[in-house]
Amino acid sequence: MANTEAPRHAVQRDEIKPSVLVKLAYSLGQAAQNGGFDAAIGFVFFYYSAVLGLSGALVGAALAVSLALDAVVDPLVGSWSDNMKSRFGRRLPLMMLAAPLIAVAIGLLFSPPSGLGQAALFGWLALTSVAARSAISLFNVPYIALGAEMATDYTERTRVVVYRAFAGILSGVAITAIGYSVFFAHGGLQRPDGYPGFGWSVAALILVCTTLCCLGIGRYAAGLPQPEQISTGIWRRLPGEVMEIFRNRSFRLLFISAVVLFAATGLNASLNNHAFVFVWRMKSELIQFISYAYLVGLLLGVSGAPMLQKLMEKKNVVVFGFALLIANWLVIQGLMLAGLYLPLGHAALLPMQINSFVAGIGTGLVSVAYPSMMADAADEHEYLYGRRREGLYFAGLGFAGKAATGLGVMLAGVALDLIRFPKDIGRTVGAVLPHEMQVRLVLIWGPIAAVFAVASLLILAAYRIDRARHKEIAAALGRDGAAIPAGVAA
Repeated sequence: MANTEAPRHAVQRDEIKPSVLVKLAYSLGQAAQNGGFDAAIGFVFFYYSAVLGLSGALVGAALAVSLALDAVVDPLVGSWSDNMKSRFGRRLPLMMLAAPLIAVAIGLLFSPPSGLGQAALFGWLALTSVAARSAISLFNVPYIALGAEMATDYTERTRVVVYRAFAGILSGVAITAIGYSVFFAHGGLQRPDGYPGFGWSVAALILVCTTLCCLGIGRYAAGLPQPEQISTGIWRRLPGEVMEIFRNRSFRLLFISAVVLFAATGLNASLNNHAFVFVWRMKSELIQFISYAYLVGLLLGVSGAPMLQKLMEKKNVVVFGFALLIANWLVIQGLMLAGLYLPLGHAALLPMQINSFVAGIGTGLVSVAYPSMMADAADEHEYLYGRRREGLYFAGLGFAGKAATGLGVMLAGVALDLIRFPKDIGRTVGAVLPHEMQVRLVLIWGPIAAVFAVASLLILAAYRIDRARHKEIAAALGRDGAAIPAGVAA
């Protein structure tokens, strides 16, 4: 259907392209998300449920408590950064404020006081996870929005995302190596005294990376266009701004599909260590090599995404990534459930590495294409409604990721209680689960997560911004002096 409505606002926007050094400095900020909650969440879930003995449902609920707060924090930060005006630019001040807060919250998350009962332990986990998520929102929402502003070209935006994704992969490798090779090298994941040191090491790495990011992009960020000051208070304007972005069909489709996909990845990732330790009977020193295989696949997916985008549309790159993720959650798990294949210990390492390598490729493709598609949708929003809303758009994507991951974690915790997973089994090295419980655990870990991914793929199928559509939108916004067309195809 054609949209014959004339653009309400068209601004001449010169082509913007950051230097390699600026992109390198900017990319370091990805450690806040990849090296922070993403890398930590699997360790946190195992630590509190299998080592400290907190009920799985309570662990899931505590990690999901921040969902309600994120529903306010993410769009609030997005609107705040969209409308901020300062000599440092509109994004950087919030990032500078958030950097030390993230480090403190992550450190405390892994350092609960000893001797806490179930209620107090739940409270500590809930409070510190809320603090960590909120601080990451304060940094990540303006950080991702800044990435969309750093480049205006359809292809250059993907390059910015690739730089960011590479840095995220490296931070994930660093966190994995620190965890398995230093703090859990002797005694494995069941060693409770290793977690506080691990948490504060993660915190230090995040603080260094985010600080270097802010220092490295300061001059470039300060020189980017800033909005006119809006006199209306944020609490009065925010509801209208949120309603405005949800009026854009492209945003709605990306947001909903992301929520469903991240719920699947959260469910699967939360149970990784449970499956590796209690089903495939792998020692902690082996599990790290599965993580490295995943990160190598992620590196390949991230580096291959721009090349694929030259051959196909961004949406098709995402579809390909989804297919690889679904295969990762069905093949080995299906063989185990059918009683055809169950390698144990060292014998399980290679097949699990191959499985994780494939998942890494799929995740890499999706992690590059999704933010780039969201930036294109933000351009469409400017064309339709006359104001750029990158902050709110990427607040929506960030909220989808964190909220849905939290939902997946909560589902994993409830599932552990439903199958009556023993709360104290994690304290016994070499403990073996009954076969029936192993089957239930694998079913939740793989096939059920795959069902969520298929649903997300069906939602995304209706997304319509392709290369030609984006070119017409760019012309409508007056970039490079292009004429404004009479109508833009929907």
